[in-house]
Amino acid sequence: MRGRLRAAVLVVALVTGGLLAPSAPVRAAAGDGTPGDPNISFAGRWNTSNASAYVPYWAGAYLRTGFTGRTVKLRQRNTVDLWASIDGGPFTAFKGSGTINLTPTALAAGNHTLIVSYRQVAGSYTGDAVFQGLTLDAGAATFKPPARTRLIEFIGDSITAGTTSSQLAVTGYGFKTGERLGQNHTQIAIGGMCLSETSDGCWAHETRYWMASGGQAGTAAWDFSRYTADAVVINLGTNDRSHGVTGPNFQAKYTAFLTRIRSVYPNAKIFALRTFIGRYAAETQAAVQARAGAGDTAVYYVDTTGWLPSDGLSDSVHPNDKGHQAITDRLAPVISARL
Repeated sequence: MRGRLRAAVLVVALVTGGLLAPSAPVRAAAGDGTPGDPNISFAGRWNTSNASAYVPYWAGAYLRTGFTGRTVKLRQRNTVDLWASIDGGPFTAFKGSGTINLTPTALAAGNHTLIVSYRQVAGSYTGDAVFQGLTLDAGAATFKPPARTRLIEFIGDSITAGTTSSQLAVTGYGFKTGERLGQNHTQIAIGGMCLSETSDGCWAHETRYWMASGGQAGTAAWDFSRYTADAVVINLGTNDRSHGVTGPNFQAKYTAFLTRIRSVYPNAKIFALRTFIGRYAAETQAAVQARAGAGDTAVYYVDTTGWLPSDGLSDSVHPNDKGHQAITDRLAPVISARL
């Protein structure tokens, strides 16, 4: 992870004339499958300023809905990679533009559920992650999916973004943990990210986490009133060491980051993970202790020593599918016990 993975510029303005700040969704008629349909739930950070085309930000943003009938299709603008799960089944990969048929084999008639997650637009990948609505059978409609009452936010780098796993964010531990717990979830992560801004230009969460779109410098600030996280899981520090961040500096930055996270999520449970290869473990724990000493009783250090099996890495740093599953198996009970 020494090489910083630069995020490609997302399309944050869908009309000519520059950047548009993310805004609250424009609601359409219930059941019509358009982006503003109130029966469609959007988890994570989305630009909803264009009523006919919603754009997901960061990794792991997704949409959920229920629908009737036997088929469901996505209306896309240009070519994009995505994953879809119907009725709680495995996520299936799709690639295309225009109308993408998610049900090449028709379903049984009745009620169904759908989750769609687009591939993150980052690094060398420049797909067009733009949701323009659903096409359903004649006489069919959407309906509200089963309620998810809480949201878990995962903050990190390429590991949290699911890099090198088979389906990227979808097979990353954050997505899998959220699904395991039956809660909404989002991964605020891009490959190569640090906690700290560095002189050699590491993209850093201390500044870019607060932005709406994938960490792009100069873009709109994220409006934290759009959703409230009930739990925040932080996995940072793997890249900072490679950019020369000292232990004391990292500890100070981590303490400040925890303090600021608390300011936007006053009631969230905050979990600070030991990085899986152990970098800055003592400093991370000390930052948690500093916040506890300041009176924050809902921040926890999670020792991840031994979580990854010997065959759980695809390289020296990034978990493979088996590794992400092993993390999920250990992390889900930790979060569940505090929520």
